[in-house]
Amino acid sequence: MPLLIVVVLAGLVAPPPAVHVSASPLLPAASSAAVEEPLVVRVYFDSIAERDLLAGELDVTEELTSGGYLGALVSETEYQGLLAQGYRVEIDQARTALLRRPAESLPGQANGISGFPCYRTVEETYASLAQLAADHSGLATWIDIGDSWEKVTPGGAPGYDLRVLILTNKSRPGPKPIFFLMAAIHAREYTTAEMAARYAEYLVSQYGADPDITWLLDYFEVHILPQANPDGRKIAEGGVYQRKNTNNTNGGSCQANIFNQFGTDINRNSSYQWGGAGSSNDPCSEVYRGPAPTSEPETQAIQAYVASIFPDQRGPNPGDAAPSDASGVFISLHSYAQAVLFPWGGANSPAPNSTALETLGRKFAFFNGYRVCQPSKPGCLYPTTGTTDDWAYGELGLAAYTFEVGTDFFEDCDTFANTVLPGNLPALLAAFKATRRPYQSPAGPDTLLVSTTLTTALAGEPLTLTAFADDTRYASGGWGNEPSQAIAAARYSLDAPAWITGTGSLSMAAADGAFDSATENLQAALDTADWIPGRHLVFVESQDAAGNWGAPDAAFVWILPGDYYFTLAPPALSGGAAAGVAVPYRLDLTQFGAQTDTFTVTVAGNAWPLAAPSVLGPLAKGDTTPFTVTVTNPPGTPPGSQDTTQVTLTSAGNPSLQRSALLVTTVYYQAYLPIIAYP
Repeated sequence: MPLLIVVVLAGLVAPPPAVHVSASPLLPAASSAAVEEPLVVRVYFDSIAERDLLAGELDVTEELTSGGYLGALVSETEYQGLLAQGYRVEIDQARTALLRRPAESLPGQANGISGFPCYRTVEETYASLAQLAADHSGLATWIDIGDSWEKVTPGGAPGYDLRVLILTNKSRPGPKPIFFLMAAIHAREYTTAEMAARYAEYLVSQYGADPDITWLLDYFEVHILPQANPDGRKIAEGGVYQRKNTNNTNGGSCQANIFNQFGTDINRNSSYQWGGAGSSNDPCSEVYRGPAPTSEPETQAIQAYVASIFPDQRGPNPGDAAPSDASGVFISLHSYAQAVLFPWGGANSPAPNSTALETLGRKFAFFNGYRVCQPSKPGCLYPTTGTTDDWAYGELGLAAYTFEVGTDFFEDCDTFANTVLPGNLPALLAAFKATRRPYQSPAGPDTLLVSTTLTTALAGEPLTLTAFADDTRYASGGWGNEPSQAIAAARYSLDAPAWITGTGSLSMAAADGAFDSATENLQAALDTADWIPGRHLVFVESQDAAGNWGAPDAAFVWILPGDYYFTLAPPALSGGAAAGVAVPYRLDLTQFGAQTDTFTVTVAGNAWPLAAPSVLGPLAKGDTTPFTVTVTNPPGTPPGSQDTTQVTLTSAGNPSLQRSALLVTTVYYQAYLPIIAYP
């Protein structure tokens, strides 16, 4: 991670004496008489215990502590108190200047946060995602999962709903594996809500165009909470480094400015391991955990919703591991340590599924280049308890992570657009792709570059399928190495991934004749003789020598009709009239085959008189001809009587091609004289 540019004020910092950690508060009480100007500083520590004590007392910036210091936002009083305690403290003049800069709109800026037009406000985020759901109702649902503190508290600001966007192809039934993504639980972290919104928009825009995103939304779901702390975010939009929610019932006497803000840190308020290291019982602290677990309405809404969409897959004891075939990925977006963090946040001991959590984390880091580490470990971040990711893993067994993205709370728009977003969108896609088996599939090879010799082919035309298997796509930022194995096998399936019941799969071969490397080119011959015309998805998965199957990749193939192909529409009609009256049915024959064709018409099943043509055509490619089949209700037939007829067309060019339509005719009472036919 790039180091902060630090300017040390001459004469302010003395060499640090030995520091002894005690249970007494580190900082003097802040004065409530005047608002003090903020400082951004580095506070150096001599031990992990000292780091952890500082993290519970200061408003620390979320950056790695591998340099032996904590970044923090402090007042002049706090700064002097740290010096008096014997700490080495360095002031970052550049960041301090940015922190003190007033929030001003850019010339001509009409939308977005003042000075940061790339970031939507709470209202703009909600409006755009609501419109996305309205415009793509087959894929998107915009729901209310609870209320902010302001909304449930009378007499103050109106507050907000907490809203979730659900994305999946609704025409495919579930249940489906779920990826849950949340953002902006810390209000001042501008990039996170915008990243969540743009991720949603990207998925929707690419459905039907990108084969991977298409199958992911067909078979999986993603649930996105873009604004987990909308009350606090609204304050932060004014250029204030607001972190917590706005609950003033505890700590109402705290200064309502950049220091000692009232409110509860929602990411210390979760019910799992609440009240431990990295949180504070001081209501004015930026890591105030609240008076009790889940005391905040935002925390209650998040936990209730997540528990409603995921099963509990982990036992009650700290050492219980989630099963290796557990499903579900949970990611909370934060800024700005450039790190991928996984449980536990408050304990040095590894989580029961630590190895698998690291593996998936290293898959993310391959794309965003971040360090992958456990927060409480030396050099990583600092201890955190009562966090949403620890709760999601600890209570439900989800593969849960915090992404610390970018390099600042108020990330400039150029860095966000050109670095933060493009590095993390593919990492979020990897999370979505892993959500069915997050403790298994990330250990397997990635499958890439799936393609066929033709993307559009005639039915029966032979195709060659190629792909690339790679078991090396991991990174950790220096926090360990992921083992790689040789590719051992590969397979493909048509129109559904191999794990779907009833889906068959066929083997692929190594292009060089042997599976003996951690990367392999794959190939297979495709027989399309039985593929019906239309768009198909070809799925490819690869396996390593340790037996791990990776997640699939896919490609589109469009099959055109061959020499002979036709359709008959509609497939069913019902109609009726009084006894003795004829009921005509119109059907449409469309000829798609390359060769001119003629069609025989046969009827079966009917007991009542019927008139139909015996032959249709000849028809050239693209021709459509309507024709009529007339059923006559026999005189004297009792009302309510029915007759069923099956009309079948057979291609003369290829007699195995047949299409049928079902006609159901009813005798009406004399009062219902009009002849009615319903498709």
